[in-house]
Amino acid sequence: MGTKNHTIVTSFILFGMSDLPEHQILLFLVFLILYLLNLLGNIIMITLIVIDPQLKTPMYFFLCNLSFADMCLATVNVPNLLANFFSKSKNISYSGCITQMHFFLITGIAECFLLSAMAYDRYVAICKPLHYTLVMNRKLCNLIAAGCWTIAYLHSLLHTLLLSQLSFCGPNTIDHFFCDLLPLFKLSCSDISTNEIVIYMEGSIIGCGTFLCILMSYICIFITIFGIRSSEGRHKAFSTCSSHLIVVTLYFGSGSFTYFQPSSSYTHERNRVMTVMYTVVTPMLNPYIYSLRNNDVKGALRRTIARNLISIQTCKTSVLIKV
Repeated sequence: MGTKNHTIVTSFILFGMSDLPEHQILLFLVFLILYLLNLLGNIIMITLIVIDPQLKTPMYFFLCNLSFADMCLATVNVPNLLANFFSKSKNISYSGCITQMHFFLITGIAECFLLSAMAYDRYVAICKPLHYTLVMNRKLCNLIAAGCWTIAYLHSLLHTLLLSQLSFCGPNTIDHFFCDLLPLFKLSCSDISTNEIVIYMEGSIIGCGTFLCILMSYICIFITIFGIRSSEGRHKAFSTCSSHLIVVTLYFGSGSFTYFQPSSSYTHERNRVMTVMYTVVTPMLNPYIYSLRNNDVKGALRRTIARNLISIQTCKTSVLIKV
């Protein structure tokens, strides 16, 4: 084909939720509320971790990174989706589409590694408590976090470069609400076998590697917990892991269902639901799962509110005295 390695299509149409015209306003409100809850929850979580001295621990350092990734993951896709609800063209430029996919992959893979790092942190805290402060020192935590984001960037760069080598000759309607790999593969008029091989090999290494790290960490954690004689001690140890387990199940479950399937079996309806789960719902739920099930976070929130109320009362008193 004479158009190989040359992109004829200059823009794409994001089909999104266009097959549900009668529910456009309702869907807009639902996604808007989910996005605002995402921003509110994650901003509060990051603020508490930054300003509260009692949250200056490795677990909350990684949770701060996870909250930032959650905000970015939703921000990459949701604002454009909200705009398209009331747009007639629903167009996105070729470069804009590639850029959106690039940053989506960065934040998505960063979450995998951050969840794995948090599992390792819980393993050290429960299985090797006497060595926790020595092992999980600030330098190691910074290196792990930097490694998570660096590998995620390199992963995204690899797939972005491979995708840029494909030809798109038309049609240009993406059967999705944002630019993702599998829907773009469906539109390509080039051979995508290399891209699929890289996804299943490199993606499997990253996805399965991080999941195995989490799995092995929790096997060791559960063995240690079941060895604790006190039921109160077992409950306290397990409560520190329950929030993380819920988040891991939601994120890896929906993500693996979406990506680890042949592109020939891709269907818009089935993948749309799962994609909404791990790109919109799960990032919104994460801060609330951690805050509602974590006494440290709830205590930090109470202290912050109390300090602010005291500051406001002090300011009012000073104004009254001056008057």
